This record gives sequence, C-alpha cells and structure tokens, in this order.
Amino acid sequence: QVQLVESGGGLVQPGGSLRLSCVASGSVSSLVAMGWYRQAPGKQRELVALISSGGFTNYGDSVKGRFTISRDNAKNTVLLQMNAVKSEDTAVYYCRGSVVFGAGYWGSGTLVTVSS
Repeated sequence: QVQLVESGGGLVQPGGSLRLSCVASGSVSSLVAMGWYRQAPGKQRELVALISSGGFTNYGDSVKGRFTISRDNAKNTVLLQMNAVKSEDTAVYYCRGSVVFGAGYWGSGTLVTVSS
C-alpha cells in the first residue's frame, strides 16, 4: 500500500506563487508516476501535472507555462510549483501515485484558494 500526504495549500493572491508538496510512503517502489490533479466545485477532477519514474512530465493545458512539477526520489516527494496563479486555479489539489493502467492511490487533498 501507498500513503500520500499533501501539504502547502492555502490562500494566495492572483499572480502570486505557491508550492505544494506530496510525500509518499509505503510501497513507493510500485509507483510508475506521481502527479497532481485538482477538482473545483461542480467540476470533474482534472490533470494538473504528472512526472514519470523516468522523469518525463506532462501538464494540463490550463497550467502549461505556469506550473512546474518536480520530484525528489530520495525523499519520495513530488512538488508542484505554482506561479502566476489565477482565480481559475482555485480547487482542491490531490496527489496521485500511479501504478499501472491508470490505477493507483490518492492523497486526501489540499485546498488552494486564489483570491484578492
């Protein structure tokens, strides 16, 4: 089993920056990718960013050029650097640890609110 714990959410002004962290524990060797998804009220959960075990990254169209995903394998941690945030970025952000065929584990989420 894998446990994922997010941190770093909070209130940030439009145009500001925020960094989210996700620490994985348990059977982390089973993970082929880690990443972030988000869900706003009334909307489907959507991809924010992913990073594979090989270091390849993928971003949702709405965050390209503004957000950066990175990982620290020694710490079993994935980071999401959020820059130039917009009100549309307001959502609960969930850490995702993927195994195979899209299956995996979810963190409990951390709320990001972008407001002036």
